[in-house]
Amino acid sequence: MGRAQEAMETSIAPQQVAKDTVIIIKHDTVWLEKEKVEMKEKVKVKIDSTDVDQRFSRYDRRVHRYRKHWEALIPTHTKLQFAGNMGLISLGTGWDYGKRNQWETDLFFGFLPKYQSERSKITMTLKQNYMPWSVTLGKGISVEPLACGMYLNTVFGNEFWTHEPDRYPKGYYGFSSKVRIHIFLGQRITYDIPPRWRLGARAVTFFYEISTCDLYVVSAFLNKYLKPKDYLSLSFGLKTQLF
Repeated sequence: MGRAQEAMETSIAPQQVAKDTVIIIKHDTVWLEKEKVEMKEKVKVKIDSTDVDQRFSRYDRRVHRYRKHWEALIPTHTKLQFAGNMGLISLGTGWDYGKRNQWETDLFFGFLPKYQSERSKITMTLKQNYMPWSVTLGKGISVEPLACGMYLNTVFGNEFWTHEPDRYPKGYYGFSSKVRIHIFLGQRITYDIPPRWRLGARAVTFFYEISTCDLYVVSAFLNKYLKPKDYLSLSFGLKTQLF
């Protein structure tokens, strides 16, 4: 504390000290700014601050940036999604960002039963979401009338390929059986959990999406007999907002 504390004690009368006291440092000078509760007027008292230096060093700033970058990698939510050409059920985590948290990036791992194939399979999906606006209904409930985006999905297994195997004539298929590109539209409803009831989540969101993929779009254009149910997929999901 040193001379700064002595200066504060000698420069401020006891009756002048009030609530809402803030110390402001500017050009090596400490200003004690307080707001009188009754008069609601601000009073500044100049204090010698030769021994007081709260400015961050270059090392402190570097450590702060280092920690901030690593903290940005901590996921902000988890998701559980049913269907959507990502597997029968998919579990993922992701990050919210943007001025209004209108952007989301998710990473999913899904389970696909074997059905008529020889074995069950694991899928992986990288998903980008965008919610243009949100409407508050009250009592902690809000609605996002439009959620849209795209995602890339792949299936693990040797029977799937990115480039056509040599056993097929060049250009026979013209697409990859391992990676699918999807687009989707949907809606969401969110409930903000009251602070006293929060355990592991701040909010929960229910959503549904209607999606299609590149292969389905091509098939719909080339085969006019196909109906929307043949090239559109309906999926449901639950998002848990961690913080």
